[in-house]
Amino acid sequence: MKSLVIFILAIVFIGCTKEHQFDARELHLISPEKIAGLDPIHASDRYSGLEVGKVYEGLFEFHPLKRPYELMPNLAEALPQVAKDGLTYTFKIKEGVLFHDSPAFPEGKGRELEARDFIYSFKRLADPKLSAKGWWLFDGKVKGLNEWREKSSKEETTDYSAEIEGFKVTGKYTFQIKLVKPYPQFLYALAMPYSYVVAQEAVTHFGPEFLNHPVGTGPFILPKYEQSNKIVYTKNPNFRVKFYPSEGEEGDEKLGLLSDAGKKIPLVDRITVYVIVESQPKWLGFQKAKFDVIELDETQADQALTEERVIKPEFRNLGMRLVSSPQIDISFFAFNNEDKIFKDVRVRQAMSLAYDRKEANKLFQKGTGVIAQSIIPPGLAGYESEFKNPYVAFDVEQAKKLLSEAGYPEGKGFPEVTVQTRNETIARHQIEFFAKCMEKIGIKVQVGMNTWPELINKVSKKQHQMYTMAWGADYPDAENFLGLVYCPNKAPGSNGSNYCNPEVDKMFEEAVILQDGEERTAKYKALNEKIALEVPWIFGFHRTKFSLTQAWVKNYKFMEFNHNQAQYLNVDFEVKKELRKKF
Repeated sequence: MKSLVIFILAIVFIGCTKEHQFDARELHLISPEKIAGLDPIHASDRYSGLEVGKVYEGLFEFHPLKRPYELMPNLAEALPQVAKDGLTYTFKIKEGVLFHDSPAFPEGKGRELEARDFIYSFKRLADPKLSAKGWWLFDGKVKGLNEWREKSSKEETTDYSAEIEGFKVTGKYTFQIKLVKPYPQFLYALAMPYSYVVAQEAVTHFGPEFLNHPVGTGPFILPKYEQSNKIVYTKNPNFRVKFYPSEGEEGDEKLGLLSDAGKKIPLVDRITVYVIVESQPKWLGFQKAKFDVIELDETQADQALTEERVIKPEFRNLGMRLVSSPQIDISFFAFNNEDKIFKDVRVRQAMSLAYDRKEANKLFQKGTGVIAQSIIPPGLAGYESEFKNPYVAFDVEQAKKLLSEAGYPEGKGFPEVTVQTRNETIARHQIEFFAKCMEKIGIKVQVGMNTWPELINKVSKKQHQMYTMAWGADYPDAENFLGLVYCPNKAPGSNGSNYCNPEVDKMFEEAVILQDGEERTAKYKALNEKIALEVPWIFGFHRTKFSLTQAWVKNYKFMEFNHNQAQYLNVDFEVKKELRKKF
């Protein structure tokens, strides 16, 4: 009955709004999860980051076309000057950049961006009263910042005017950051949504409602965010002069990805984002040209693609384009390692051995996933294609043996486990399959369904026994994955599994301060193998992303770090008009 209701609502939803999109240079996009708000310091997931990235900006961003990924200046004038000891970074920002017009400013006119705004924004990440989900980026890295944070936690109000040794404004458009120790990944951190710049006036003016009144410097504006199923952004009329890139990687020109080279961005006047959690309405809407881009889940891929994973003729004849790319990611089932039941490594190893990944890959990835042996995905230094984790093999008898050794023969005495996931049909099916696997060793598993914000909240507050999720790279360095099991990053930080191992922590700390090279790669490999045997998670898959775009969408290329991608997308009116009657 539920499926019938969803289907009827989808038809009504699509039919009522089908026509207008052909009349404007507008993008119609999908968010598969509800967004809790648009405060950069809380943009802890891809979906929030995508919305934050339309309105806010950071010092750096990743080139939209080049692969391997290349960091490039955004609000920064250039890459920073770095002292010989690798500890002091000097930044110069672009002049003439304006914040969006807002009642937070005198006469409602956005003022010019200054260096002090970055220092204020970084302090917000460290403010203990805000419980910023991105604090881990700066934790223990900037001189005096942790001390300021500790002092602030004991005061009624946070003093943002207090000086911090590691932050220094040296001019209207220049500032310095001094690190405690070398951190080669630091610039990557400054390209993440967490570190995007905000105006103190806006935070003060809107108070607790700031998350719903975004005031950035970005290419699009959103005067007020409301918790609804539609978010409408309009082109920022005061956006600075910024151009579409004139170079990419080999093959981009042939794909038409350089046809807008040198044009001023953003290239569209309006973006409408529809929040749709269920798979079926998304797919129906895309087929009716309601949406311009869709990232295919397993069910949609079955309907759109052949067994060989190429686009079916009926969709290719409408000009739809298939974009496929290996992801720098990993899916997993995470234990709450603070739960006494999972403290015994033999329990974790047994459950990992009982999970039939080959069958799961066939059912949910159509065989396109790479079975994860440990935490580092392909495409990053430290990944070893030849390494085989003995606890990733499907071996029920060995799993039973380990579980018995841990004191639970045939699962007797083992408490029922609830695995938290997203409120989505496919997610439920994945856990139901996982539950069937665990039944074979006597462990009972229940499904905990949540909206995306609810799931994030439970993980952040340690209100889970297990959860399932995927982690996509925030930046192209294995440190971003290894840090997910680093003890100081425990919840509410990025280590949602709350795994702690002093030996792993020591190995991590030794590796991440090294510059990219053979020595660091060797340490990453050793750490990756150590984590594999400890099984802090049940490792799943490194996935391939399949997306479809409508024929009139220009410049779409899969990006891992795509928070700023919307400003580079375009719409071809002539193609749109030509195909209009086919939908």
